[in-house]
Amino acid sequence: MAELVFFTGTMDCGKSTLALQMDHNHAARGRRGIVLTQHDRAGEAVISSRLGLRREALEVNAGLDLWDLAVSARVTLGELDYVIADEVQFYEPEQIDQLARVVDELDVDVFAFGITADFKTQLFPGSRRLFELADRTQLLQVEALCWCGKRATHNARVVDGTMVVEGEQVVVGDTGDQRETPLVEYEVLCRRHFMRRMTSHAARTIGAQQMPFDLDVCPVPASTFVASEPAGESSTAHEGP
Repeated sequence: MAELVFFTGTMDCGKSTLALQMDHNHAARGRRGIVLTQHDRAGEAVISSRLGLRREALEVNAGLDLWDLAVSARVTLGELDYVIADEVQFYEPEQIDQLARVVDELDVDVFAFGITADFKTQLFPGSRRLFELADRTQLLQVEALCWCGKRATHNARVVDGTMVVEGEQVVVGDTGDQRETPLVEYEVLCRRHFMRRMTSHAARTIGAQQMPFDLDVCPVPASTFVASEPAGESSTAHEGP
């Protein structure tokens, strides 16, 4: 039986690397598949790993019907055995429903890869829908590490060297384009340092002599989080690392 499997974790835990490896393994055994992505740091229509691996992929734009895409691919390829879907946190919930339909009605395996929560610690709509529909959710075993050496659990957005907790959900950073103004980067942090907005840059600024940090030196900010919207309301902003 085909499955919808959600592989998830923080940034830097090897999601895109695993997506590329799984595509290679299945294709090497003669299985036919398609590879999808959205907002990859390397640009449009490509999956890239921080290790340097990359391959062409189909860009999932807003409104693209993934059911129709899978049906068309099946006709073109003669058969469709699997779908690799990277950066699924950015997909629309309706597109996750379409992937589930591909599994159930076409008997095609769908392997979805994405981060769970944004820089405000709020679930991405695509990830939330996958938690609701996936046959299996698998936390990746490669643990990303905070600058302090503890397991990283949160994704932080850093703008011009300062961690921020407000802004649009989808802002692509870490592109290596130093011409961007302001410069948007992302860093993974443990909960303790995320709550105190203590990035690696901030830690170096305070100085190693004050580590482990003094709460008087690094207090919890008064407005760490942005209030969630009331039930029934939705934001028009898109967000994410």
